[in-house]
Amino acid sequence: MDRAILVEHLNQARRHAAMGEHHLARQEQLIAELDQDGHDTAAAMSVLATLRRTQELHELDVKRLLGELAK
Repeated sequence: MDRAILVEHLNQARRHAAMGEHHLARQEQLIAELDQDGHDTAAAMSVLATLRRTQELHELDVKRLLGELAK
């Protein structure tokens, strides 16, 4: 793949990873608030688990692209 395209994909993957971190932090905050108010957090925890899995994929994508660029 062309280096310029790899760099573009890396930048996009980094943006996705950064947004993912923001979403994780927000979801954790919401869960803490719900829990503090005595609400059931089961559904919110399920969303959090999905966000964590997605974040792992974003981070793996960044690592993969960095590896490609290092070649």
